[in-house]
Amino acid sequence: MTTDLHHAPNAQYDCLHDLSYANTMALACIADTVVTLTSEAQLDHFMASYTDDSELNSSLFVLSGGSNVLLPTQLQATVLRPDMRGITLINQTQDHVDIEVMAGENWHDLVIHTVNQGWYGLENLALIPGLTGAAPVQNIGAYGVQLEDRLQYVRAYHLPTKTWHHLTAADCKFGYRDSIFKRTPNTWLISRVGFRLHTDATKVLASYGDVQTVAQRYAKLQGRGQLTPIDVMHAIINIRQQKLPNPAQLPNCGSFFQNPIINLSLFTSLQSIYPNIVGYPMPDATVKVAAGWLIEQAGLKGGGIKPIITHKKQALVLTNHSPYQATQADVLAAQNHIINCIYEKFAITLAREPVWVNADGTVGYGEHEV
Repeated sequence: MTTDLHHAPNAQYDCLHDLSYANTMALACIADTVVTLTSEAQLDHFMASYTDDSELNSSLFVLSGGSNVLLPTQLQATVLRPDMRGITLINQTQDHVDIEVMAGENWHDLVIHTVNQGWYGLENLALIPGLTGAAPVQNIGAYGVQLEDRLQYVRAYHLPTKTWHHLTAADCKFGYRDSIFKRTPNTWLISRVGFRLHTDATKVLASYGDVQTVAQRYAKLQGRGQLTPIDVMHAIINIRQQKLPNPAQLPNCGSFFQNPIINLSLFTSLQSIYPNIVGYPMPDATVKVAAGWLIEQAGLKGGGIKPIITHKKQALVLTNHSPYQATQADVLAAQNHIINCIYEKFAITLAREPVWVNADGTVGYGEHEV
């Protein structure tokens, strides 16, 4: 069972909770204890009774929507699941709006809601799975926009000291698919996120991939001569639906590997051998290479080690063909096979994007071998 503090102010430990259906990769997982939090007050109450020296206590592990994690078969930890809901308009001017979003709000639903309200800036992040509270952890990004570009602050609970904190975007120490929350796992529980969005319907970013072409097609169907954020949003939804499998139909955790950033000399050397290599120059004279292109060029698209197979339409996505039965070990075998093949062919080491969770609730990121 799940401990729901809305109905149980004095939280009880409920054992052997099945999380196989609570992670989009559909890996088999049984947790010692799961606590669902529907308010900040419930977290305060739970943590007041949680003491490190109690024999009933296990380590704490924070689990959001389960869209970017690889869970172990047995999770010997107390799992905290933030499920606070609500979207609040804090301030509005002629040029922008400030909104506050609770951690349990579905991310894609939030994007649709804001665009429909005429609050723009999140449209390029449409159809990214997961909940809002997890978005800052990974510093999610797509089609030229990173979460840090729109985020104003985070309200989060520091588990070791049992204190609430207001963290600005600078405090979050964002990096490429990185943040202070990711670098110090199971230290913070995010309850709400503040965003500043703009209201200029002519301001769009549609320069990545096929976004502009698809967006223009949609705008034309709607009788618009100029692109708007809603056109961009629908274009990105369309593109992602064409390329990416729906986790509800084919379990996956989205992009499995980060786009590697390599030095310019290595990129130039590779470019002389592979003229069509896909790379994006970075401000520091490095180049971000498309991991999906590397995997496809290595002949691994649609392949892998069963039951974990790269998707036939998007080589960057690993899919689970034995849902609720496949384990971390299966993922690790496929992951390492791909990493080894890419390194042998391109001398580039891929880093895993989803979070690897150990049996005791501790986590690791991007290791070649776990």
